[in-house]
Amino acid sequence: MKQNNPKIIGITGGIATGKSTVTDILIKKGYIVIDADKIARQVVDIGLPAYEEVVSYFGESILKEDGTIDRQKLGNQIFCDESSRKKLNDIVHPYVLSAIKKNIDKYIGEEEILFLDIPLLIEEIDKFQEHKIYFDEIWLIYVDEKTQLNRLLKRDGINEKEGIYKIKAQMPIDMKKDYATRIIDNRGDKKALEKQIDDILFKII
Repeated sequence: MKQNNPKIIGITGGIATGKSTVTDILIKKGYIVIDADKIARQVVDIGLPAYEEVVSYFGESILKEDGTIDRQKLGNQIFCDESSRKKLNDIVHPYVLSAIKKNIDKYIGEEEILFLDIPLLIEEIDKFQEHKIYFDEIWLIYVDEKTQLNRLLKRDGINEKEGIYKIKAQMPIDMKKDYATRIIDNRGDKKALEKQIDDILFKII
């Protein structure tokens, strides 16, 4: 008997637009959410191939005393260097995509819907397709840039210049609208956000 593949829904947005809040709501409702950022941290655990490649390229100065990768040090090293950032992505992304595919395959025949929380989903959509990961829907968690900046400054405790730099390093949130199946407006409160999610779930289940 053929097992049905789950519907794959990608959740994306921009920095500080509220993806984590949306995924928390979905998890509380009993849905499975595969978190690309968590997987990205797992694939660079000590001794794994991605760890060895990252340390070989960036040097042992990015390590903590216990040998784990210091994400802050590495982040500072690539923050203003596009070529280093690209190199890190080239090393880590294939391992992340492979792990995501294995996670999806685990739930074939068990779940009707799987959510994938992926910050750079739209930017990296071709790479997902190369790994045979296809999305039935893409949900964009949206706020305007002014709201995005205010939330980012409050969340990270950084100054406005740093906040603007971080936002400008990503594809503009308004441009992402063109690639989204559904746009979830997160400029309101959590209650309004939950209602939008409930309304969408009612339509697709």
